[in-house]
Amino acid sequence: MNPFTRRNALRALAAGTAGLTVTTPGRALAGTAGGARQRAFAAAAEEFAVPEPVLLAVSYLKSRWDYNAGTPSTGAGFGPMHLTDLRTVAGGGSHHDKGAEDPRGDTARTPLTVRAPEAAAAVPSLQTVDLAAELTHATPESLRTDPVQNIRGGAAVLAHYQRELRIDSSDPADWYGAVARYSGASDSTAAAFFADEVFGTISGGASRITDDGQAVRLDARPGVQPRRTQLRSLDLPAGQRGGVEAPTELSAEWIPAPYQEIEGGYGNHDKAERPRGQRITHIVIHDTECTYDAAIGLVQDPTYLAWHYTLRSTDGHIAQHVLTKDVGWHAGNWYVNAKSIGVEHEGFAAQGTWYTEAVYRTSAKLVRYLADRFGIPLDRDHILGHDNVPGTTPDTVAGMHWDPGPYWDWAHYFELMGAPLKSWATRATGLVTINPDFAANRPAFTGCESAGTACTLRGSSAVVLRSEPRVDAPLLPDPGLHPGGSPSTMDISDVGSRVSAGQRYAVAEVRGDWTAIWFLGQVGWFHNPASAPAAQPALGQVVTPKPGVTSIPVYGRAYPEAGAYPEGITPQELVPLQHSLLAGQKYVAGPTLPSEYYWATTFDASKHVVVRGETRYVQIQFGHRAAFVKLDDVVLGLP
Repeated sequence: MNPFTRRNALRALAAGTAGLTVTTPGRALAGTAGGARQRAFAAAAEEFAVPEPVLLAVSYLKSRWDYNAGTPSTGAGFGPMHLTDLRTVAGGGSHHDKGAEDPRGDTARTPLTVRAPEAAAAVPSLQTVDLAAELTHATPESLRTDPVQNIRGGAAVLAHYQRELRIDSSDPADWYGAVARYSGASDSTAAAFFADEVFGTISGGASRITDDGQAVRLDARPGVQPRRTQLRSLDLPAGQRGGVEAPTELSAEWIPAPYQEIEGGYGNHDKAERPRGQRITHIVIHDTECTYDAAIGLVQDPTYLAWHYTLRSTDGHIAQHVLTKDVGWHAGNWYVNAKSIGVEHEGFAAQGTWYTEAVYRTSAKLVRYLADRFGIPLDRDHILGHDNVPGTTPDTVAGMHWDPGPYWDWAHYFELMGAPLKSWATRATGLVTINPDFAANRPAFTGCESAGTACTLRGSSAVVLRSEPRVDAPLLPDPGLHPGGSPSTMDISDVGSRVSAGQRYAVAEVRGDWTAIWFLGQVGWFHNPASAPAAQPALGQVVTPKPGVTSIPVYGRAYPEAGAYPEGITPQELVPLQHSLLAGQKYVAGPTLPSEYYWATTFDASKHVVVRGETRYVQIQFGHRAAFVKLDDVVLGLP
């Protein structure tokens, strides 16, 4: 089977087995099914007369049965059952935290000033921890932090919803309405999507080891046919799709961002004719750094900025704001903005919160749909985190945002998209794909709640690089983030010495359990023992400087040469970043891209111009962020 056929087969498999979780080969189960977490589900199901498969599947769609160290999700939910308590979670944020980037990233225009959103008021229907406390007589604190009490609370809430529907049945099929209500959705389409995913999980079964080492299993029940007509009893309004560009089975609505003239200019995105005018080559994954409601308020402000989609954490509901043909102001790099779609997820990367399974699933379906529609490969060269987008020029590098952060589970996300982070390579190739065990990989970051304080240890996609092959060696320096040569830090926002799952790098050296890769013009070491590998062999091409050249410049954008600009449009200066690609170094080659600049500085979209040059660029995995080198400066080849 060729790679393209295999990729399509994997996508079809993922779409048809959304309820299944397959244990990664080589990563053996650490616990035993029937342990404490499994017994807690069984006991709570019996105590509150909830069918055990329903309780297990609801929990899976909220948290994948994880404890998450008793910390809140991005939707203010706690524990395996995601009991919500908005009072204890910050509702404001700064969109985005610890970053000063201009989201438009176009030096032909005055930088945007980004204001902080106001905190959203708590919604009573999303305060399920209060209802659970009333039903179980447990304290809110224990319901948030004790997984056994949390599971009891979730079971009690489900049973309460079932009683309100006046349905007395032990048949899982008769619990569709209660499950839909547990989603917390505000419309029937979102509630139905959540309930359908829950019953898909019941049908297909699931098993995994949780983040705290608990083996949990849900045996497949393919014969369960849920009573979907119960949804009408919830009296939820129908979802309003409008002209949303999303799979029809997803809960989605059109909440437009205003394109209008304002004092001193216009906002809050640019009209375009993509892909006819420019190919869409990337999708950028963000988190909002504020609540869903606050983000919706911001994107409707013509003086603010706009992105294409926002996803709600509780149920994965989608709001689209900008048509995919148009250009959003979201990534802080105008070249990337002009070539990408921006997808925001309700969340707080700096606060160490976790993302719900509902939002992972909805996002994966949306991104797979967009990738198929626009011919975008499903890999980390094309599906970027905001933290992978390069600064445009040396002076913008330090202010670039770093969401969705090191707690976004890239490996799980790509599995849901049907493009798992696997490799055809069976032995050392000179390249590696970073792919740590998310649950077991727990870097000791700081600054989640306040500067310098230790973050709660939790699973992470990030692997930290050292300057030498030992655990106490300093981190690598990054002159873009730390001028003067000081080493990077373990602050949650500092990506100067950090790699992430799915990214590929060229191997510089191997010493025992340590692997060195080329990173920002230097060698970075990470612990990579065979017993617990943080990376796997990868396939691909690398770039090296052409023979006889000691170094070549690295750029943050792939703009045309000056001669390509028509009269009346000032050429954008080709300013290299702080780093250089030196002779003898290798970096993994991503796509070869045309040089383009989208001149869109006027409200009248008929005057917008796509400037195309003769120069071609290669996107490379240079550091944590991508970068661009001119094709004429490098040699493309095998490692």
